[in-house]
Amino acid sequence: MDGHRAEVTYPGRFARSSDRLARSPLRLAWLTALLLWAPPLLFLGVFFFYPLAAIFQVGLSAGGWQSLSPEVWGRIGRPFGFTLFQASLSTVLTLLIGIPGAYLFARYTFPGKRIIRVLTVIPFILPTVVVAASFNALLGPRGLVNLGLMGLLGLEAPPIHFLNTLWAILLAHVFYNTTIVLTIVGTAWERLGPRLSEAAQVLGANRWRTFWTVTLPLLRPSLASAALLVFLFDFTSFGVVLLLGGPRFATLEVEIYVQALHLLNLPMASLLSIVQLASTLVLTVAYTRLNAAAVVPVTPQRVEAAARPPRPGLEKLAVWMGVGLLLVLLVSPLASLAVRSFTRLEAERGERGEVAYGFTTRYYQELFINRRQALFYVPPIEAARNSLVYAGATVIISVGLGFLAAYALQRDSPLNRLMEPLILLPLGTSAVTLGLGFVLVFNRPPLELRSFPLLLPIAHSLVALPFVVRTLQPAIGAIPNSLRQAAAVLGASPWRVWREVDLPIIARAALVGAIFAFTISLGEFGATTFLARPEYPTLPVAIFRFLSQPGALNYGQALAMATILMAICSAGILVIERLRLPGIGDF
Repeated sequence: MDGHRAEVTYPGRFARSSDRLARSPLRLAWLTALLLWAPPLLFLGVFFFYPLAAIFQVGLSAGGWQSLSPEVWGRIGRPFGFTLFQASLSTVLTLLIGIPGAYLFARYTFPGKRIIRVLTVIPFILPTVVVAASFNALLGPRGLVNLGLMGLLGLEAPPIHFLNTLWAILLAHVFYNTTIVLTIVGTAWERLGPRLSEAAQVLGANRWRTFWTVTLPLLRPSLASAALLVFLFDFTSFGVVLLLGGPRFATLEVEIYVQALHLLNLPMASLLSIVQLASTLVLTVAYTRLNAAAVVPVTPQRVEAAARPPRPGLEKLAVWMGVGLLLVLLVSPLASLAVRSFTRLEAERGERGEVAYGFTTRYYQELFINRRQALFYVPPIEAARNSLVYAGATVIISVGLGFLAAYALQRDSPLNRLMEPLILLPLGTSAVTLGLGFVLVFNRPPLELRSFPLLLPIAHSLVALPFVVRTLQPAIGAIPNSLRQAAAVLGASPWRVWREVDLPIIARAALVGAIFAFTISLGEFGATTFLARPEYPTLPVAIFRFLSQPGALNYGQALAMATILMAICSAGILVIERLRLPGIGDF
């Protein structure tokens, strides 16, 4: 009897013990995921969702709803309609330029291809104030093109009226976002390879039929992902519309800025922010789903094997014409900015009315001088120092939180399905909306805007965090577990395993993420216009101030500061392109 009872009991105990052992790794995975997610989730809760909740509270308050008259709905509908219109048109124009460019980079090799590719990436990372200053230097009233035409034709007034037009907004958006199409679609085209197209042509299909029936269906997810991301950035564009569009063109972003800072109408600004948030949330969710369906290599091969030199004749001419168009569109504004910042325009004209030019460094020298002895004058060099300090703090915050989030995403936990979209939400949220939320929430000690200077880098970190996570996540996921297990078997502690196994492998990706965060903070303009204290401006705010003031000296100083900021951001993107992991073509 006792023996029989023992035979029955011990297997049951063994089964229950096995269940506990099986459940313990799952519990450990859950506990580890929760510990890793806790700091990023707390950060997002306090500095992202709490300010957004304050916007909803103000916008949906009883007083706010009572004021929703047809006139108020019209004030919401007009900027919303124009935002949709300009974002749609900008996206179409960007695709018309970007898709042929992606084909050129994916299918052809030509001298200087790597350098040209890097040059096409620089516009994407530039601050909006630099983009506005670049087009001002190229096509503005005192830009190189107008000055050249005035001197050549002896005109008294600039013949090209570019600023404060819809075309200025559209051209700047195409300049800004063509890189997205070149990178996402170009990378997918490279991975696709030419074999399927060649097989279709062998079976009798011409080039157009091959493209429509073979290539396009395979590229459709990447095309849709790129188009949606371009539309998202155009929909949330602020600095370009404010500086190049002028008062006639108000998007949701610009209207929020005007209502909050100029008219002090916080309920109206909150209502506009709610509309903007709802729209960008839908766009972000759609982009996340489309991005998951990105094209994969159908015929595994080296990327280099997909490209070949163009054949002599019309094909070679077409390739170089396409490359030349990209360079004119993406490089000429930046070159004009640098040249114009060193160009002196004489006040006098010659006997025949021509304009005299000359080389000067005065605009850079004036950055250190307060000629008017203004009491509240802040030297631009101080603005540069403020920007560097804020950018350094942003790197520390965003990279630290990015490491935790990226490692948490590698865990096999259902929690990741919820957290990954939450981490990406700030990517689709307007920086202007974030700034408004900070103003509504952090208006009393201890987290008060004037007494807590870290609020500005915290806002910058919200914008930079998704880029850092998307940079670190593939690098961490590529580390073989066998290396960690071998180090653990040899007696290494978890900390030593991370320091001597993980860190050397992900160091390049971490540096790329840090540079991303640094450059994003350095050029961030939307939230900074709300949060920067007048005595502690950043470089973008200082550039905006100088561009808004009359006078050739103020204009020249704005161009000089924009050139310095462009040089710093360009150096950052050059380092990123050199260090980033190959085969990662997403943003």
